[in-house]
Amino acid sequence: MMANVMVVEDEGAIALDLKRRLGRLGYQVTCVAASHDEAIAGVAAGRPDIVLMDINIAGAVDGIETAAEIDVPVIYLTAYAEEKTLERARATAPYGYLVKPFSERELHATIQMALQRRQVETCLAGRERELAAAYATLEEAQRELLTRSAELFQEKERLLVTLQSIGDGVISADHQGGITFMNQVAEGLTGWSVEDAVGKQVSQVLTLKDENGGNEGALPAELMALARQGHRAVGEGVLVARDGWDSYQVENCAAPIRGRGGETIGVVMVFRDVSAARRMAEEIQYQATHDSLTGLINRREFERCLEAAIGSAVREGHHHTMAYLDLDQFKTVNDTCGHVAGDELLRQITGLLRAALRSNDVVARLGGDEFGILLDSCPVETGRKLMETVVKTIGDFRFIWAERVFSIGASVGLVGIAESGVSGGMSVKTILSYADSACYTAKELGRNRVQLYQPDDLALTRYLGDADWFARVCSALDEDRFVLYAQSILALDADGRHGTHVEILIRLKGDDGAVISPMSFIPAAERFGLMPKIDYWVIRHAFAYIAADPGRAAGLYAINLSGALVSDPQAQDYICAQFDAYDIPPACICFEITETAAISHFGNARTLLHELKRRGCRIALDDFGSGMSSFGYLKQLPVDYLKIDGAFIRDIVDNKVDEAFVSAINSVAHVMGIKTIAEFVENEAIIAKLKTLGINYAQGYAIDRPQPL
Repeated sequence: MMANVMVVEDEGAIALDLKRRLGRLGYQVTCVAASHDEAIAGVAAGRPDIVLMDINIAGAVDGIETAAEIDVPVIYLTAYAEEKTLERARATAPYGYLVKPFSERELHATIQMALQRRQVETCLAGRERELAAAYATLEEAQRELLTRSAELFQEKERLLVTLQSIGDGVISADHQGGITFMNQVAEGLTGWSVEDAVGKQVSQVLTLKDENGGNEGALPAELMALARQGHRAVGEGVLVARDGWDSYQVENCAAPIRGRGGETIGVVMVFRDVSAARRMAEEIQYQATHDSLTGLINRREFERCLEAAIGSAVREGHHHTMAYLDLDQFKTVNDTCGHVAGDELLRQITGLLRAALRSNDVVARLGGDEFGILLDSCPVETGRKLMETVVKTIGDFRFIWAERVFSIGASVGLVGIAESGVSGGMSVKTILSYADSACYTAKELGRNRVQLYQPDDLALTRYLGDADWFARVCSALDEDRFVLYAQSILALDADGRHGTHVEILIRLKGDDGAVISPMSFIPAAERFGLMPKIDYWVIRHAFAYIAADPGRAAGLYAINLSGALVSDPQAQDYICAQFDAYDIPPACICFEITETAAISHFGNARTLLHELKRRGCRIALDDFGSGMSSFGYLKQLPVDYLKIDGAFIRDIVDNKVDEAFVSAINSVAHVMGIKTIAEFVENEAIIAKLKTLGINYAQGYAIDRPQPL
């Protein structure tokens, strides 16, 4: 179902991208707001069906407080939030939660589930109003019959019309339980005609069972007994039709019919078919707890199962094992054959897991190509043997797609769940973290193996260190604690650029104010997928610096792009949006990408770099010579500058091989019309040698040390 959507996002580029993605999915964006006041006004003016709300929006009132003020379903969007913020968000009963970055499929699925939930709630509320109206009508009709005997026939006809027109089944009976009336809905649900039913006992015609299939005939009798005593009785159950085949889930109510003196003279029963609503509610519940691709439970439901396992370990001393399984060749299949093939691989792996594991074990898809497995009542050594069998099964499996055959492996991390560990502070969060860490260690040790969590593993220590840096980098992004530095690039020939020519660098300011080198945090940022966010931060702040002084636009500023950003589908739109926002000339920007990143992401790199070149930017290929060094690739990229890796520059004065290599690169580059820049130039002797070789530019400590921008 398509719908009108309002976007509340204070980042203009992100909001624009989100609006485009929604448009591609078929949604109508009624309004894009950046603050609390704009959001309130947008809801009042546009009446959207759903609101996509960023938690951190402009102004004193954040997205959570704003959501509490509007009566429209809200889906929260955020890149990172503390647990306290998440608890505040949950208190507003949102209709969904999306963590940036997210795919269009995730966006579409979340919106559709939210809309379906809203529809069910609206439907149920409407049906409740109808039932209340029916009760009110019946009571009014009852009073009219007792107080206006002269108009008895007319009032009876009006009541019959009313009862025949409502959507609920109605059966009335005398004080002895004999049926006196049935409306058409009751006839359809029970399979009895009114002619056959009148005079028979309610329990003969209305066959109700409880939800578990028992108590046939007892439920109508109980309701009738309560109603005859003057009480209104409500219940629910399964109504079985006369033929014994058809059945309906119903909600029912019985109320007394009173005479002039207030005595009970009969009973009226109203029952509503809620089968469709129940099925829809069950489907929504299933979608909320299961992965739509594999049919396995999702991460949230798996965490509930882990919580229960911890409880049984504490209360009853049970031993369980949790396995974190990560496929080793999934990315190869995805990149080579596309997402359709990747999805099919995940479905087939799911089948292998279900066949290899025990019936009481729990399997979940945690995300991507990662699976969580809870081995119930299984000590860790037994779990290790079982998971080694699973790894072998996956290793023997061959995935075939479009006549191509792929070998798939799996790395598994194991954590034991026993009373001793739980009482020592082990929680769902720590179990998942330890299992993930052990899985990482398995990959570090060669993949396609099972690794038991060991706190003293060196590989695990490195992983946890990176995880710590991940949290610190996220905090720095949220708190804007990165700073820009610049290092000058010197022209060595008369034809070179002699104005401002610098490379923009990044540093992190620690909690104590100390400036931290990128060598400390970039590896963690690369491992945990934070490089695009860091690159965007640098681009945005560098552009703002240049725009702050019109004279700065005469210089040339080199900005590094990571391989992760090159593969980000939002990169091109984001960079172009920043040029438009800050109104700086593209000619003053030189985007740098390393040789390895360019070749590893060649298709995406070529597309992005050609677009940036078309806009007027300069392009530099960094660390040339350190990676695959293919001039064939170089011919396909719009490169203006070739930065020769410092490994060939440091010893160039004394090393003839380095000199010959640099000379060859320089000669080929000049033939192609590309300027050369030597990196890591540390003394005057190197500068002199570079000049004799005809290198165009030099960069290094002999020229300038990085300075705060």
